[in-house]
Amino acid sequence: MTHAEAHSRIATLRTELARHDERYYRHAQPEISDFEYDTLKRELADLELRFPELALGESPTRRVGDDRSEGFVRVKHRVAMTTLDNTYDETELREFHARLVKALGTDDLAYTIEPKIDGVAVSLTFENGKLIRAVTRGDGEEGDDVTANVRTIRGLPHSLKPADDLLAQPVPAVIEIRGEVFLRDEEFRRINQTQEEMGEALYANPRNLAAGTLKQLDSKLVATRRLEIVLYGLGACEPAPTGFDSQSSFQSQLRVWGLPVADKFWTVRGIDAVWAAIGELDALRRGFAFATDGAVVKLDLFSQQVVVGYRGAGQAARKLSPRWACAYKFAPDRAETRIRAITLQVGRTGAVTPVAELEPVLLAGTTVKRATLHNADEIARKDVRVGDAVLVEKAGEIIPAVVQVLVEKRPPHCEAYVFPSECPVCGTPLVREEGGVKWMCPNPACPEKVRRKIEHFASKASLDIDGLGEEVVDLLLTRGLIKTIPDLFRLKVEDLLPLKKSGEVWATNLVNGIAARRTTDLWRVIHGLGIPQVGAASAKDLARRFRSLDALASASLNDLVQIEGFGEKTAEAVRTWFGDETNRALVAGLQAAGVVPTPPAEAAAGAVLAGKTVVLTGTLPTLTREQATEKIEAAGGKVSGSVSRKTHYVLAGEEAGSKLEKARTLGVPVLDEAEFLELIGD
Repeated sequence: MTHAEAHSRIATLRTELARHDERYYRHAQPEISDFEYDTLKRELADLELRFPELALGESPTRRVGDDRSEGFVRVKHRVAMTTLDNTYDETELREFHARLVKALGTDDLAYTIEPKIDGVAVSLTFENGKLIRAVTRGDGEEGDDVTANVRTIRGLPHSLKPADDLLAQPVPAVIEIRGEVFLRDEEFRRINQTQEEMGEALYANPRNLAAGTLKQLDSKLVATRRLEIVLYGLGACEPAPTGFDSQSSFQSQLRVWGLPVADKFWTVRGIDAVWAAIGELDALRRGFAFATDGAVVKLDLFSQQVVVGYRGAGQAARKLSPRWACAYKFAPDRAETRIRAITLQVGRTGAVTPVAELEPVLLAGTTVKRATLHNADEIARKDVRVGDAVLVEKAGEIIPAVVQVLVEKRPPHCEAYVFPSECPVCGTPLVREEGGVKWMCPNPACPEKVRRKIEHFASKASLDIDGLGEEVVDLLLTRGLIKTIPDLFRLKVEDLLPLKKSGEVWATNLVNGIAARRTTDLWRVIHGLGIPQVGAASAKDLARRFRSLDALASASLNDLVQIEGFGEKTAEAVRTWFGDETNRALVAGLQAAGVVPTPPAEAAAGAVLAGKTVVLTGTLPTLTREQATEKIEAAGGKVSGSVSRKTHYVLAGEEAGSKLEKARTLGVPVLDEAEFLELIGD
């Protein structure tokens, strides 16, 4: 490579990496995977090493990513927060060890190995044992104050537990403890299910959602998303620590203080033992309830860490990364396949989402036939075409996504994909959502939007109308027997007789099934209306608060934001929905069709579960999850999806997993079905 070529490539890489840093750290919307980003950054570092005269000036290799955002108070860290150097290669890992051996004059080095959780780095400051501040990494020197949001994390105590031993070291006057905020896979799926129920776009992966949640200005919304945290690192400590002198003893001290730490943690001697521990972690990580993208390797002794120091440290220079630690990153699970077609899905809100139809391929133990392409901008950026050979990856090991086009394998005459300007169903010109990337069909009568809305209304999550599945809804719409949701309640047996060979039996069952839901829970009707931002849990909150559709329709914005967990965005979505003439006509049509929503029963004074939180896990002998939930709520309780110290009971059935283990660890009472029924007097 010539000097001119290197100069051009370095400039391109710096610009590209700066853009990716902006999307990753500030907006939690990365366009490429960590592996692709690390590859670009490694290429830049190699070029700057080969051409040192071009390495001067601002470069992504000489700074920590910056996650600071508008709307937050900025706080300076007492001790800078750095980032870790990454490697995907065993040879480089052994070279890391060799550098430490040379610096310290011994090869008998102790290391700790812990899971690298794919989350958001934060620093917690405790003064005299009390949590007073939580700050994001920011630019390494200062970050955003997210204390209100971090205080919503259920598993994080707000004060350090004092030691029982009178001879134990006292809690430091001031201590910064570093950690990672994340979302469990189960919680990520729950939130995406709610997004799907609301007709909203799905989130890409747990890390992005955790980062976006932590930067919400409304802590009430944050509290609904069940963030979690693992603590592992030491920042400032005043006075200097005397009760711990190593990473391993610091981990033990964190446990003594009652703070959440990693479940898996290795302390070993020598690089061979390090490599073996990484192999153990790799074998275990798929069973973890959270995304783990690597292993963090650290020198154990703090005294040796001080000797080795930091890369970038020096006069007027910022610390960039510790020389005594590195992250061994696991290569992402990817598979090569080919795109057969690009189809467009129209959701009930009108959002048009492109999907890649793939030649079936095995990926991370499952057969993948479809992958998300996210949006039109993403297709254009990656230049995805029908017929392309592509690499697919499970983003956050959950949702398949096309991450790379193998241009060198592109067939001849493979034409660039042009995103349609009209709705693929009704032909209405698409409009771009304000300030967003989604294209929307604005036509309220779009057949696909209508179909999706009716399916949602009849679904198990809403009115649960027996026999009214996707196939039947499609048949009724195609034959012109229904056009709107209220039309369902006007169907007669004679209307349905020509549709199926089973004739009268099927028609009678369907009409009776619909009629049976004229009287139904108010929350089911609210959820079935498809109000943006309102999932099943929010619908139950609205039903408890307003107790009728008319009262809800006339509720003010102030009334709505008073509900626990409701932020301004959700409240505004409810007000906007009921302010629309078409939606008011829908509610009036349901009332005219004889739909009578039933408000939730008031929990009796002194109800056995009043004010208590119950978590369900496993398969119960006789009760479905829905039936158990109804009984819990009827007894005054509330169902939660995750176990914490604030959980009062865990109701466990067969094949109960990590929730049961966590309940036992925290000492939360565990009930089987019989004990639960006895408790509530059923």
